[in-house]
Amino acid sequence: MKVALIAAPWPLFNRPSIQTGALKAYVKLKMPAAVVRCFHPYLNSAQMIGFSNYYAVSQSSFASEAVGAALLFPENHRRCEKVFSRHLLRRGARHISFSEIKDALEKALSQFVADTDWRDFSVAGLSVCLNQLTASLWIAMQIKRLNPQCKIVFGGSSCSGKSGRSLLENFHQIDYVINGEGETPFLNLLRYLNGDIDNIGEGAGILTKNSDPSLDSVKNQTENLDHLPIPDFDDYFRELSRLDPGRRFFPELPIEFSRGCWWRRCAFCNLNLQWENYRQKKAARMAEEIETLASRYNVLDFAFMDNALPKAQAAKFFKSVKTHRRDYRFFAEIRAVHTSSELAVMSDAGLKDVQVGIEAISTSLLKRLAKGTSVLDNIAIMRNAYEAGILLQGNLIVHFPGSTPEEVEETLLNLDFLWPFPPLKTVSFWLGRGSPVEQDPKGFGISGIKTHHVFTDLFPREVAQKLSSMILEYKGDKLLQHQLWKQVEVKVRSWNKEWKKMVKERPLLSYRDGRDFMVIRQVLPGGKTLYHRLVQASRQLYLTATQTCTISDLEESAPSFSKEQIRAFVHQMVDKRLMFCEGDRVISLAVKAENWRNR
Repeated sequence: MKVALIAAPWPLFNRPSIQTGALKAYVKLKMPAAVVRCFHPYLNSAQMIGFSNYYAVSQSSFASEAVGAALLFPENHRRCEKVFSRHLLRRGARHISFSEIKDALEKALSQFVADTDWRDFSVAGLSVCLNQLTASLWIAMQIKRLNPQCKIVFGGSSCSGKSGRSLLENFHQIDYVINGEGETPFLNLLRYLNGDIDNIGEGAGILTKNSDPSLDSVKNQTENLDHLPIPDFDDYFRELSRLDPGRRFFPELPIEFSRGCWWRRCAFCNLNLQWENYRQKKAARMAEEIETLASRYNVLDFAFMDNALPKAQAAKFFKSVKTHRRDYRFFAEIRAVHTSSELAVMSDAGLKDVQVGIEAISTSLLKRLAKGTSVLDNIAIMRNAYEAGILLQGNLIVHFPGSTPEEVEETLLNLDFLWPFPPLKTVSFWLGRGSPVEQDPKGFGISGIKTHHVFTDLFPREVAQKLSSMILEYKGDKLLQHQLWKQVEVKVRSWNKEWKKMVKERPLLSYRDGRDFMVIRQVLPGGKTLYHRLVQASRQLYLTATQTCTISDLEESAPSFSKEQIRAFVHQMVDKRLMFCEGDRVISLAVKAENWRNR
């Protein structure tokens, strides 16, 4: 049996597909006689389109899906072009030609299809995650045309539950859909197609045109991730070596420490529909995997694909990889729960870029988002990551249904405390299928949920009406929300523009310690620079609060100060935006200048 595993555009081109790499390694382990090849047509597509243009398009789900939709449905070219232009324009990309991008993508994908003898393959599995649906459908259609006997299997995060069933029923080129995690269901399907077993079984995580829809939610997954083999990225590196010599680059390898999310409560999130529960690898196994991949591919850059690194195992892992004596660089998504000392350890071992789910800096909004964090937690991790030399990227969700003027006002006030740190980005709320908001629309004041109107533009209307898309349309207070959040969006844009101009060799808020006094340097919006000197007990109070603490902790650290004096000190520091206080908890905002200089 010969199996093709395909990752269509538009993933980041500088990473191999972890989905196909992991699946190939698993099938090779469990079914050694099978011949498995991974294909990454997005790599040559990026070369033909141009890496910068490819990246710009890949950052917009609707723009990237519009290009593939124009290939699938040429009669929809004009509507697809409007979707493409509208959504790229919102991201500031004005110069990219839809026709040129579409023609380049069609040329790259046609070349990919033509260069492979599909008559040799019994199965073609396509990994369909973010931005990959329409290009995958086009590739599947071409393979089916060339070899009608080849079984087309769709799987990935965009094929979970109702979405997978609707794809199976609306697109004749798809024979099977994997619902949820792929390893065990895909292996069982291959064994069935190879004649090794008599049936795939009901509720085995495999959807067919004749299977019982009531069992579509059943998943079949590996409980112990330590038993999975290390992903196989050999095919990606072969394809990379075929790029024009001037276009080759050192890639970043995707890795996974865990599957699912250990929090899994955020009201807006639908990222975990493909997982039944949360599972994680042991730190020692993860460190061994990094060592193996680094040696096999001579690569030092890695990106965790986890929704959030496992808190307990993460610190152990980073301490372990430090002993490898390699200059690793890691990207990871983390929650705002890591202490400054943990971040320092992680940074020292190579964690230099993180995505943190900030989402809000309003107490009540964070509660309705079910983030499980506070405003102070969010500000603390921005401060601590910056001091540790970790670049933090984070989003502020705007236009969330039911947001109040008071929450917007609180957000505007708290943005002043974030000024010294790398700016956040505003992201408009969108309704995801399967998210808590979608499951409880009345609780969030929305109604009239249906397939997003963009899909009506991208697909023929009779198809779009039957699709269970992962992004949904709804009725609610959208107009009011866009009006309420305008000031926040303007302020964040200004923050981004001004901060990048002003921060150079020194942070905008830092301190130098003089043993019995300290000096704080503060650059305000507009460029004015202030200096503050704290002596003796005041210095001790400020240093104590560089770790998140309570007012009671401050009282213990400076017994010569009365409670009233301590509260007056904190109030004064908050007024000057040198500290942030929430309830009984406080944090000093200035970072240690020496730490920042040595990062």
